[in-house]
Amino acid sequence: MTITLLELEDELTYLTLAPELGASIVNWTVRDTGQPLLRHADAHALDTGLPGKLGCFPLVPWSNRIAQGGFDCPDGWLALLPNSLTDPLPIHGSAWQQPWQVVSQTANETILQLDSSTPFAYRARQRFHLNAGRLSIELQVTHLAPSAAWHGLGLHPYFPRTANTRLKAPAEQVWQCDASKLPTHLASLPADWNFQQAKALPDTLVDNGFCQWDGHCLIQQPDLGYELQCQATGSDYYLLYCPVGLGFFCIEPVSHPVNAHHLPGRPGLVLLEQDQSTKLGLSLHYRALV
Repeated sequence: MTITLLELEDELTYLTLAPELGASIVNWTVRDTGQPLLRHADAHALDTGLPGKLGCFPLVPWSNRIAQGGFDCPDGWLALLPNSLTDPLPIHGSAWQQPWQVVSQTANETILQLDSSTPFAYRARQRFHLNAGRLSIELQVTHLAPSAAWHGLGLHPYFPRTANTRLKAPAEQVWQCDASKLPTHLASLPADWNFQQAKALPDTLVDNGFCQWDGHCLIQQPDLGYELQCQATGSDYYLLYCPVGLGFFCIEPVSHPVNAHHLPGRPGLVLLEQDQSTKLGLSLHYRALV
């Protein structure tokens, strides 16, 4: 596949996108220095053709894992197959594995669109906008199939991690997980997972969903000379992924918990009829540290 990169810029930052690779962000950098604001994706990462090696990708029409081989819709069972070589469960929806089309583009804004038939007919749109060091992403899904279906949304950004990276992301509870990484129960926050105030990331693996979040997040990168003030809309949950020793972490704004399709009340999911829509947004505001 020939990968065409789109380029956006404002006074402070520079953004590259790969529409063919699930409408992923490849890199977002500081114009004057080249400093990565998301995990840096080099030529090898781009050549893999895998959105999970890049800076950020969209989660449509659900986030993270779904158990039991599918889920119930009003018209019956919707079967799903595993869609990743690294996970036995269907994960992250289907939009990240399909090429998107360019709807419009200016120097600092572009709109990308996907018309998908998998696992049902839907239209996804992403709007990317840069202004004075602020990256705004708007993600929307419109259900196109005649029969209603459950939808959820999310974004999966990867951030650089150093020994002094600090995170502030206030939440009230966390989902504890089993060996298959599916949630089992809600629990109080352990001390080293409590990000009511900015603090260092844990040294041990975290791959969990946090709830009762107000959408605000601060990522401080003193070793890299900047911080990101973040705000999500349409997202009461975030997923925090801190692998050990890999130099990055993920805080993912999502509309629902992992495996919400099988949790009581399907928290955060939206049942959409034909032509109905739901959306999620994220803004990341770069500020250089003096």
